[in-house]
Amino acid sequence: MTEIIIPSLDKIDDAAQEFVAQIGDRRVFAFYGGMGAGKTTFIKAICEQLGVQDTVTSPTFAIVNEYASDMGPIYHFDFYRIKNLGEVMDLGFDEYAYSNNLCLMEWPELIEELLPEHTITVFIEETENGMRKVLIDC
Repeated sequence: MTEIIIPSLDKIDDAAQEFVAQIGDRRVFAFYGGMGAGKTTFIKAICEQLGVQDTVTSPTFAIVNEYASDMGPIYHFDFYRIKNLGEVMDLGFDEYAYSNNLCLMEWPELIEELLPEHTITVFIEETENGMRKVLIDC
C-alpha cells in the first residue's frame, strides 16, 4: 500500500503529481472516502496534472464526465445517486471500464460488484488535524 499525505489544500498539486507518477499502465481507480473527504478535489488536481483544460466538477447528476487529457480521455464517475446497478449498466459502464482509458470513480462502494478485477482502490481520509491521507492499494 502506498501512502500520500496532503498536508494542506495548497499542497494538493504535489500530492496529485505523486499520484500521477504512480499510475503506470493502471487505468481504473476507485476512490473511497466519506462525504467531504476530498475525493472530487483530489481528482480535479489529478486531472490538472494530466493536462485537462476543462473544468473538472463532480458528475453527481450526470454520473460520468469525460475530459480530454494528455493521455487521452479521462472518465470521472460519481455513483452517489445511483439507485440500482441497472442504471450503471445502461450508461455503458463496461465500455468505459474496459476502454483502457483512465477511469476515476467516486462512491464505488455502490457498484462494487461491477468493478473490474484490475481496479485500484484509493482511500482518502481526513486526519484529526485536517490533513488528508491517500492510501493506494496497488
